Amino acid sequence: MLIKKLSLGLALLASINIVSSCTGCGSNNASQDDMVIPDSIANAPLQLSENVVNDMIQNISSPVEMANSIKNTGVTFSESVLNPSDNMKNYNSSFKRALNLGAYSADLGYINTFNKSSVVVQYLLAVKELADGINVGQFLDFNTLKRLATNSTNLDSLKQLSCTSFNNMDKYLREQRRANVSSAIIAGAWVEGIYLTGKVVEQTHDEDLTNRLAEQKEIVNILLIVLKNFSKADKNFENLSAKIEAIKAAYDNVRITYEFREPITKEVDGMLVIDQNEVPHVEYTPDQETVINDIIAKINESRQFIVE
Repeated sequence: MLIKKLSLGLALLASINIVSSCTGCGSNNASQDDMVIPDSIANAPLQLSENVVNDMIQNISSPVEMANSIKNTGVTFSESVLNPSDNMKNYNSSFKRALNLGAYSADLGYINTFNKSSVVVQYLLAVKELADGINVGQFLDFNTLKRLATNSTNLDSLKQLSCTSFNNMDKYLREQRRANVSSAIIAGAWVEGIYLTGKVVEQTHDEDLTNRLAEQKEIVNILLIVLKNFSKADKNFENLSAKIEAIKAAYDNVRITYEFREPITKEVDGMLVIDQNEVPHVEYTPDQETVINDIIAKINESRQFIVE
C-alpha cells in the first residue's frame, strides 16, 4: 500500500460533508501578538526550500484514511476517545491552536466516517475558533459549507470546497513564511489520527489496522525532519520534536519491506493515470505485541502533550 499524500484539505475533507447545520461562529479574542508563532521559517536554522517543505508535508498520510481503516474493523463509534471540543478554550497560544486545529481535523474525520452528525457541529465550531486564532479563518467559507451540507446531492461540491479551502490555507501559510504553523497543524492531525488508531488496535487487535499503524514508521521520519528544523528557534517545537523522537525510537523495532507489483492504470477525468503498486510487508523485533504496545505508549504521550 502506498503512502497517500495529505494536504490540509484532505485532512479535513470528511469532517465537513455531513454537517446539517452550523450557527454563526464567534470571533476569537486573541491579541495580535498571539496570532503568529513567533519564530517563523525565516528564522529556522536550516533554510528548507519551499519544494522540500511541500514534498515532506504532502507525504504525510491523511487521518481520514486512518478513520476509514478504523471503521472497517467493525468497531463502534466512541466519543470518549476524542479531544473534547470544550478544550478549545484552553488553547491560548498560537502553537497550541495550530496543533489542535490539526487534532480536531482528525477527530472530525473520525466523526464523519461514522456519520455522527449529532456531535460534528461542535467540533466544526472549534475548528473555526482555532483557525481564527491563528489568522487563517478567512479560508473557511462556513456559510457556503452550511448551504451545501443541507442537501446530500451537494456532497461532491462540498468535498471540493472544503479541500480547496484548506489547500489555500496551507498555501497561504507557507507563502507568508509561516510553514512552521502549517507544520504544527499537520503534526497535530497526524498524532491524533494514529492515537485514534492505537485505541482501536488495543481494543480489537485487528491485524490489518495494526499493520497500518506500523507502516507509519516512514511518516514519523518525514515529520521529524520538518519539526526539527524549527526546534532551535522555538522551544515549543523542541518539546514537540522530543515527543515525536520517542515515537521514532519505538518504530526502530519495525522493519518494512516492499513487494513491487505491476502498476495499476486507470482513467481519471479522461486522462490515463498510472499508480505504483507496492505491497508492504511488516516485521517486528522482538514480537508484534511488544513493539506495538511500545509505539502506542509513546503516541499517547505525544497526544497528551498536544491536547493538554
